[in-house]
Amino acid sequence: MPATNSSSGLGGGRSLLKHATLALLAVIILLTGLSESSNAIDKALQIYFVDVEGGQATLFVTPDKQSLLIDTGWPGNDGRDADRIVAAAKKAGISKIDYVVITHFHTDHGGGLPQLVARIPVGTVIDHGENRESTDAPTVQVWQDYQALLAEKKFKRMTLKPGDRLPIRGMEATVMSSDGAVIDRSLPGAGQENASNIRSLGILIHFGKLRILDLGDLTRDKEMELVCPNNNLGAIDIYIVSHHGWYQSGSPAFLNAIAPRVAIMDNGAKKGGTPSAWDIIEKSPRLENLWQLHFSDEGGTAHNVAPEFIANPQGPDAAHYLQVTAWPDGSFDVFNSRTQNTKHYSAH
Repeated sequence: MPATNSSSGLGGGRSLLKHATLALLAVIILLTGLSESSNAIDKALQIYFVDVEGGQATLFVTPDKQSLLIDTGWPGNDGRDADRIVAAAKKAGISKIDYVVITHFHTDHGGGLPQLVARIPVGTVIDHGENRESTDAPTVQVWQDYQALLAEKKFKRMTLKPGDRLPIRGMEATVMSSDGAVIDRSLPGAGQENASNIRSLGILIHFGKLRILDLGDLTRDKEMELVCPNNNLGAIDIYIVSHHGWYQSGSPAFLNAIAPRVAIMDNGAKKGGTPSAWDIIEKSPRLENLWQLHFSDEGGTAHNVAPEFIANPQGPDAAHYLQVTAWPDGSFDVFNSRTQNTKHYSAH
């Protein structure tokens, strides 16, 4: 009977132990990576640019899981826009919306509120004050619907003026314009079409070093009051394009003053994205990319961005959205739900 080689058995045991140790280390590294990735997301600000076909509905969710919705899209359409907002809220992991800003009472901005509150709880609605456009029937209807919801105590109401802060945790949101007035002082980092648009409640958001600007449908004259003779806005990282990219907003002087890194246009296929406004944005001095919710039929091939920067190209309505994930150091990602691709923008 051959002698047993005990050293060979010991070597095999060592080999098994080595492989087991390596496997354990690989699992630890994987779990550490997943934990770090989860922590990074937990510390991020999430922004959903919901496709409401040329209206506005932009949902912010802070690391504290506090939420702010800027505008509610259109009424009608069997609750299409409200359903899309609720779907975005579910993606963000929230079951109520803490604050809703109605920038002004046009149907494409405030018309979807009744359908929204029928689908998801809303804590407080923030506005610029009374409706001043009493001769426009659709606007009057939005105002009357709003008053009816208030009478039913569906939510609390808050009216803010320039310089006021929104009471949301996890980011700083300051009112820059409201009810026709604009802020008259610079903030850290700063260097008349109709009665409703000029009264848009516009907001400057700070999330750490990141600066985001949303002025609703504020018109050129009021925009210029924010940057001339003193630039009360300064350079902007993410510019939510005013007025869906129509020429009534966003003059060359204004775009030069805010010099955004990235612009996101909540246009529709047949609303917004006019060639003259598109040209001004594209020529702004610091712009890295313009993103669009829709291909603009009016813009044609010459005045639309490359397909990878468009959520909804030509064709049937698919309700694709854009999503920003932002971090306090000023870096952020833009995700296109149609292409499933993400572009990263490093902190400056």
